[in-house]
Amino acid sequence: MILPSKHIPQEKALLTIGAELLRRLDKPKTVSAVWEDAHQLASETENDAVYLSYDWFVLALDLLYAINTIEIHEGLLKRRTLS
Repeated sequence: MILPSKHIPQEKALLTIGAELLRRLDKPKTVSAVWEDAHQLASETENDAVYLSYDWFVLALDLLYAINTIEIHEGLLKRRTLS
């Protein structure tokens, strides 16, 4: 689920989805704005395996939060700065 496996293609692994979300989080955004970006990316792709459901989106955000790469501040998601 987190990593690609025999039954989970690379495009559906949470680490891959999280990396794409992190790449698109160039400035602080609301969860809704990040979802719109992710949904737009999935609709631009011709591959049906890239369809992103909301639950996988939330799981990818949970993973990013758990590994301290994003934080929420004043209702906005933003990349965590390294210090």
